[in-house]
Amino acid sequence: MPHRRQTPRTRIGPFALTRTLAWLRLCAIAGQSVAVLVSAWWMRLPIPLLPLLACIGLLAVFGVFAAWRLRQPWPVREWETIGHIAVDTLALGYLLYYTGGAANPFITLLLVPIALAAAALSVRALLATSALAGIAYLVLLVNHVPLPLSMDVSSRFSLHVLGMGVNFIITALLLGFFINRLAHAVRLQQMEVQRVRERALRDEGILAIATQAAGAAHELNTPLSTMRTLLPELRREHAADTALGEDLALLEDQVDRCRTILREMVAFGKAQLSHEPERLSLAHFIHGCVERFQLLRPEAELTVTLDEAVAQTVLRTPPGLRHALLNLLNNAADASATNSSQTVSLQVSRDGDRLQLSVFDHGPGFDATDQLTLLGYSEKPSGLGIGLALAEATAERLDGELVARNADRGAEVCLRLPLAVIAQK
Repeated sequence: MPHRRQTPRTRIGPFALTRTLAWLRLCAIAGQSVAVLVSAWWMRLPIPLLPLLACIGLLAVFGVFAAWRLRQPWPVREWETIGHIAVDTLALGYLLYYTGGAANPFITLLLVPIALAAAALSVRALLATSALAGIAYLVLLVNHVPLPLSMDVSSRFSLHVLGMGVNFIITALLLGFFINRLAHAVRLQQMEVQRVRERALRDEGILAIATQAAGAAHELNTPLSTMRTLLPELRREHAADTALGEDLALLEDQVDRCRTILREMVAFGKAQLSHEPERLSLAHFIHGCVERFQLLRPEAELTVTLDEAVAQTVLRTPPGLRHALLNLLNNAADASATNSSQTVSLQVSRDGDRLQLSVFDHGPGFDATDQLTLLGYSEKPSGLGIGLALAEATAERLDGELVARNADRGAEVCLRLPLAVIAQK
């Protein structure tokens, strides 16, 4: 089954790290507020409450700005991410300056941005982040306001150990959760790279087939023209032989059909080059596809269900969409024929902002839906393995998707396309 496209913002990199820092900043604001208020009101420590709360408030304002920035369309650069880290480091350093400096057990929180930067940024950015943390540590080691603790040495040591324990738990939770998120972004990026590589290989194969088809169409035109000239003469020469005349008439019809297909191929290529889609209602588009399919497969029993709510929607129909739908209908007719059935169903409906073209057959179903759209793969003994691959390529070009699954009787292949792309505005 084809996969949905992943937005580039799920990749590991500056945007992913900046988004992670935004969530981490919210947690820090909450934790710092609780720690300051508990120390001042419950533990009765004489700390400068107003400067500390002012710093947390400014950090909250910056957090709002960062959340707004992440919603903007322009990309997040690496230097911008380093700027966010610098603000967080400066705020943490300011809080530690008034609460014991390097002697504060929460000094190790300066290592968290370094760990996150190591997973998401370049070596130069990592060195810059490490330098910021190192400078902050050295400054706090020399310049800080000692905590005015009135308790004895053993009580101070117990309080320090308690702070180290709380710091360990916070650091473990933060690193575990947010690095897991970054690792998940890495996995998504690897999956996207793999899908892009598979699509590139498929498109190269389709281009090769198209090139061969263009050459074959040019070469076939001459012998078809010759047969079209000779067949009427043969019919006149053997007018007395009724059986032979019928066979020759059938051959003449088939030659005309081949010439029509070649002309349509040329017209399709011109339409693709002009980038001018047809403009017609959905009902007319489906009617044209059904007429063409019934000419190609007169033995098939096609049932069409068209949702009246979208029947009059005007489409900007790209040339490839008609061929994609015909490929799906042809595949469904072949699948039904393997179970001695001629039944094929087409359901056209709307699902939210997407148009759904669902084709059902009464065949044996799919063995492996994840390989159906691979170029050259076919579950039919005489299949070429290009029908579904071409349909999926058309769906991707229109920002849609092709979904294949087994149904109660046979299988269903659904072409889902965004109306924002194919509908007339």
